[in-house]
Amino acid sequence: MRYIAPVLSCAVLLVALLSMPALANTAQEARRALQTAVTRVLDNIRNPDWVNPATRGPLRRNVEDEVYHIFDFGEFSSRTVGPRWKSFNADEKKRFSDAFANLLFNTYLNKITGYNGENVEYTGERVQENPPRVEVRTIISMKDGKKTPVYYRMMPKDGGWRVYDVVIENMSLVKNYLTQFHDILRTATPGQLIARVQQRAREVAAEGK
Repeated sequence: MRYIAPVLSCAVLLVALLSMPALANTAQEARRALQTAVTRVLDNIRNPDWVNPATRGPLRRNVEDEVYHIFDFGEFSSRTVGPRWKSFNADEKKRFSDAFANLLFNTYLNKITGYNGENVEYTGERVQENPPRVEVRTIISMKDGKKTPVYYRMMPKDGGWRVYDVVIENMSLVKNYLTQFHDILRTATPGQLIARVQQRAREVAAEGK
């Protein structure tokens, strides 16, 4: 019996060593997908035509395509509503997902429109094997010296890697909205929540004009 523990330890170590290349590849794939999307977004907003509303349209559509490709807004939606998501019918789920995606995109767009040469540094990844999840960690360095940690939580979907949560300075976007939506749904119907999200999305879009 005394030999069982060492044998088991060797077996566990062997499995861990064999899985390391796969985990490393997983992390690299997720990071590459995110880095490609971020680079393309920054290339568009660095374009001189971005500052002119009259010529920004095509660039904005490029940014929108990249954001909607890398972010899984359906997953965002279900996670931010939480257990109550099951009580939404198919139409309510679609309308909420569309409204929430619009809100997040315009919020993101307003942030990057004020881009002023900030640097994005990729500092590492944290990998979960089963189910496969990767947290790609970055630091945003501002011109004034301030550094903001931003972590992108990603999952495989449709043959690629998609973002399902963003953690900014240890604050999860999903958890933040989950708290807000939970409080609203204590007294509101899904339709009323959708209307509020749609209204807020319109307000945020107007702020960026």
